[in-house]
Amino acid sequence: MQRITRALWLIMLASVISGCSIGQASAGDQWLGRTETGVASYYADRYVDRHTASGELYQSSEMTAAHRTMPFGSLVRVTNIKNGRSVVVRVNDRGPFVRGRIIDLSRAAFDSIGNTSQGLLQVRIEVIQ
Repeated sequence: MQRITRALWLIMLASVISGCSIGQASAGDQWLGRTETGVASYYADRYVDRHTASGELYQSSEMTAAHRTMPFGSLVRVTNIKNGRSVVVRVNDRGPFVRGRIIDLSRAAFDSIGNTSQGLLQVRIEVIQ
């Protein structure tokens, strides 16, 4: 019985130690400061109240976005290259899956830097958190 108890304690201790990551950067830190330039689009209204890849419900009034690879929760400054207006969005979904596009914005985020009647915008994105 003592051997089993000791073995369990050693397993628990090893699990705790292996779970610690002193001095290691998180996935988000690897992205901090990265920039991309390309085309932004926005979500169609038919996606409202549907689940995003992160599990949240998409709401067109929130400042959210989809990116193919950035970690969920990343904060990204999106700047319209033509007019200089920018918005900060939180990545909570994956996409866009259309060649040449780098980010999908919620309707509210897109509206704050451009006009949805344009459909697409040339943008610069920068990971700020």
